[in-house]
Amino acid sequence: MALARVNGVTFHVQELGSGPPLWMLHGHGGSLASWYFTAAPALARTQRVLLYDLRGHGRSERVTTGYDLATMAADLAALATFFDPRPLSLVGYSYGALVALRFTLDHPERVARLALVEAPLPPASAAEIETFLALDPLQMMMTAMPETDQKALLRGRRRAGRILESLRFIWEQSTMLADLRREPDIADHRLAEIRQPVLLVYGRRSLCAQVPKRLLGVLPQARLTMLDGGHRLPIDAPRELTQSLAEFFDG
Repeated sequence: MALARVNGVTFHVQELGSGPPLWMLHGHGGSLASWYFTAAPALARTQRVLLYDLRGHGRSERVTTGYDLATMAADLAALATFFDPRPLSLVGYSYGALVALRFTLDHPERVARLALVEAPLPPASAAEIETFLALDPLQMMMTAMPETDQKALLRGRRRAGRILESLRFIWEQSTMLADLRREPDIADHRLAEIRQPVLLVYGRRSLCAQVPKRLLGVLPQARLTMLDGGHRLPIDAPRELTQSLAEFFDG
């Protein structure tokens, strides 16, 4: 575990493995645990996997503002420069996928490959998706953990309380939902500027069912993988998602 202060915010960062840098971004209301307990260990066999709690999330500093795509992409740019300035690959889930997308548009020379898991477009639609998913945040957090960690979390009431307190802060005291609803769509001509290989991963019961069709039509080097599950693919289909990501980044 490491703490890094960039853009005036302290971020909690985890590293696994060695090799070319691969950054993995979770969705709003989540934490790096959604990748740490699922795909990250497998990808770390060939990559230097870097995970971080987005601003205001998990163990990163709680700040009330800055949840728009431009600011969060700037956070990633600063962290990537701090930890490993080499060209990187990206995996993003839900709103984290939109942050990865925005980073790629802002810094195309820094990105080698891009995987977007359940990216919601237009971005404002993420507000409804993430609000729905946050109805039982502790259960979602536990579902992403191995059984032994689930039991430890239940025994450790203080830790469970910190998780819920962090999530309440995000939803009730920050500008996150307002920032989400103000976020404009990304125009097709901007998306078409992305020339890197792109993996699109969506669930067959996705809340974003029309998005992959649009992205396939505008991203020059995109390919689509459909998995059994809904919007919560890291939880619904962890093994299948891990396999799809490993094949994409190792291929």
